[in-house]
Amino acid sequence: MAAWGAATVRERALRVAVLEKMPRPARKLMLTGKGRCNFTNAKDWEAFQPHIHPNPRFLRPAFFNLPPEKLRKLLADNGLPSVVERGDRVFPASRQAVDVVDCLERMVRQAGVELLCGKEVKTVARSENAYNLSCADGSRWECGRLIIATGGLSYPTTGSTGDGYVWAREAGLEVRPTFPSLTALVPKGYKMIPEGAGKGLRHIERGLPLSPLGKSLCGISLKNIGLSVFIDGQLSCSEQGDLDFTDGGIEGPTGFRVSRKCVSALNNGSRIRLEIDLKPGLDERRLAEKGPDWHKLLPKDIARGFLASSFPASPQPDAAGLARALKHWSFDIAGYVGYERCVITAGGVCLGDVSAKTLSAKGSEGLYLAGEVLDLDADTGGYNLHIAFSTGLLAGQSAALSALSL
Repeated sequence: MAAWGAATVRERALRVAVLEKMPRPARKLMLTGKGRCNFTNAKDWEAFQPHIHPNPRFLRPAFFNLPPEKLRKLLADNGLPSVVERGDRVFPASRQAVDVVDCLERMVRQAGVELLCGKEVKTVARSENAYNLSCADGSRWECGRLIIATGGLSYPTTGSTGDGYVWAREAGLEVRPTFPSLTALVPKGYKMIPEGAGKGLRHIERGLPLSPLGKSLCGISLKNIGLSVFIDGQLSCSEQGDLDFTDGGIEGPTGFRVSRKCVSALNNGSRIRLEIDLKPGLDERRLAEKGPDWHKLLPKDIARGFLASSFPASPQPDAAGLARALKHWSFDIAGYVGYERCVITAGGVCLGDVSAKTLSAKGSEGLYLAGEVLDLDADTGGYNLHIAFSTGLLAGQSAALSALSL
């Protein structure tokens, strides 16, 4: 999205450079949408904004500056057609994330932007009229306008290690506590947690081996189920959709939607219980009437996992007990997978310290912020990438216009 600023200001001799930490740009983008890159969501603002946390109003100026249809046209005009799938999710027509990366890189270079890879910024200092940056390779850079778009902490192997939070704090901005979101929730007994790991352990490494319970459930995919979240015994929210049991725990679109609320509550010391309604279209009475034929309602792999977890010591539960369990398949949650494999980082630079109209930092002249470094995140479905693209464009435009006004 820096391409717009460069194309507009090139005739005025303004120089735009992107210092990329990694050997190649957009490594995290390559992972999104299971390698297919769900880069936006086609909903209008009224349907889009409920999926944004914690303050959707902050995103409004950036969203209307670059609504989903405008982003799709921008990419299509540069050789990347797109398609809309279930839930208004937008993907490249090729279903290949690499095509999105190649398109963006091509746009940036054609606009005259210097894209410099392997430039890990170590320090950012403010002098009287400029920002001075020092890189790990010994190079130094000076700029009148600086945009921090370093991402958060999720998937650190892609280069997201929280550098932007450090520089924001040094600039005097408040950084709200961060935590993983759109991540796997780990049921009690799902993983082989080492002895002495700590009774209050919340972050559970994805790489820990599965327990017998975990092995019986891993690989099960549930379609059109109901999911209810209970926090300290009280119903907090209910969702409906698809859910997966993976090597990490409970994931899938519905699991991800509730993970933000669950991780926050777990970090506050609350108890979390999830209840899955395997048959939201039938009540308990009708299910009980199925009697011995209840298993015909579920595929064999799901039925085996369901019985193993719901009735480990009762091979022949009665019809009423089965019906109740089908409507209230319950899991106490022990913890969650952390930044190593979460999709997005919640928390970040306080929105009160940033102008929503320009994305400039209040009280820090020439500093702009965009993307995941902000305390702004969203549900799964293309919303988070649209936050990144729209805030990136607005920050670039604002920085360019500010420089031109000198």
